[in-house]
Amino acid sequence: MIKNNFSKVIAGTMTWGQWGKQLDKKNMVNLMHHCVEANITAFDHADIYGDYSTEKDFGNAFAESHIDRNHIQLISKCGIQYLGEARPENKVKHYNYSKDYIIWSAEQSLKNLKTDYLDLLLLHRPSPLMDVEEIAEAVSTLKQQGKIKDFGVSNFTPSQIDLLSKVVDVKVNQIQFSLTHHTAMHNGSLDHMQLHNIQPMSWSPLGNVFKEDNEQTRRIHKQLGELLDKYNATEDQLLLAWIMKHPANILPVIGTTNTKRLSDAYAATTIELELEDWFLILVACQGHKVP
Repeated sequence: MIKNNFSKVIAGTMTWGQWGKQLDKKNMVNLMHHCVEANITAFDHADIYGDYSTEKDFGNAFAESHIDRNHIQLISKCGIQYLGEARPENKVKHYNYSKDYIIWSAEQSLKNLKTDYLDLLLLHRPSPLMDVEEIAEAVSTLKQQGKIKDFGVSNFTPSQIDLLSKVVDVKVNQIQFSLTHHTAMHNGSLDHMQLHNIQPMSWSPLGNVFKEDNEQTRRIHKQLGELLDKYNATEDQLLLAWIMKHPANILPVIGTTNTKRLSDAYAATTIELELEDWFLILVACQGHKVP
């Protein structure tokens, strides 16, 4: 199992600001404290969240939270040039992985988050034009200056990671993974991460189970319902436990701002699904038995 320095559940901040609940400073401070008290000490950001505003809102709250920086982990992503009010000069959504831009973007995140370093910097999405040598130079500079501790990627394929790994150490790959989006188990992505000691993180870990009402989600709800009493758990806890049973040691990134759901998410780390129950849930998702 891969060892890491992050909490077993990660708080995703995408909906904390303009792209979601639009929390004010006081509510952000309270939510940070709740996360830390619930043993959720890692906070996942991206420069583009809230049209490049959420990191700054979080940083202003963090500065008044009196939370010890050494007791939390801050993650951010860079590379997407987003079309929005903050950058009217952008003509099209695109990716920029030039050395200067990566360094500048990381430094902006540090300034906005009111911190001297990031525990982890991720490239947000792969670009067909990325120059791995230039990326490696940027990462090396940021590490030498103490501005980032570790480096990783998000939404990268195994071959893209191999290409990058020729010149720079890739510690993490944050991917979309859930019961209803589990292709990474079958396309070699999670195998590759285990083989190369790369930490998987999962965004949207509850998938479409609570977002859509269709034949698949109804099957899933039915099967989860039959297991609730056995595990004394909620449906979302069983979905997280299903993810965390995978031997790749996947860390779910939880996007909610609901304090109870955050606490419940961390409690899911203590649930150990029995082998056949794990497969019952998978079969409910697939609608057919395994081969």
